[in-house]
Amino acid sequence: MAPPKKKEAEKPNGKLIAENRKARYEYFIEDTIEAGIMLAGTEVKSLRTGRATIAEAHAGEMKGELWVFNLNIPEYVAANRFNHEPKRPRKLLVHKEQMEKLLGQVKMKGYTLVPLKLYFTARGIVKLLLGLGKGKKEYEKRDTIKKRDWERRQREIMKRNR
Repeated sequence: MAPPKKKEAEKPNGKLIAENRKARYEYFIEDTIEAGIMLAGTEVKSLRTGRATIAEAHAGEMKGELWVFNLNIPEYVAANRFNHEPKRPRKLLVHKEQMEKLLGQVKMKGYTLVPLKLYFTARGIVKLLLGLGKGKKEYEKRDTIKKRDWERRQREIMKRNR
């Protein structure tokens, strides 16, 4: 079975829980991969309320496996003593070949695994879209802003000229 096309992986079919919009500003995203995530029951219930933060999260290796760190899933209010720790490390579920490929590229200078989106699939399974990113320099960030402003201006001009 062939891996999913890049555009398919970037458009989640289900409900979007959280998105890291700043990641595309901070990094050049060269590749994306969809990963499953191991969660406790109260974490899933908390995610169904739509409360999660992935802005500070990052992925990396721990004990030979791929994990996501600093993913903030707040405690589920109705769970009282059976609750989870909000920022605990969570294991990511990817194929071994994909994991080895990603970790090999992370060990190269300047690459990091950045969570882009956290969402439910159409079947109700929580997925995390990871991006393999290379950090941008300050002048590259300014170029990104200029390009985005110019594209916005072009759209406005085209609307007026219709």
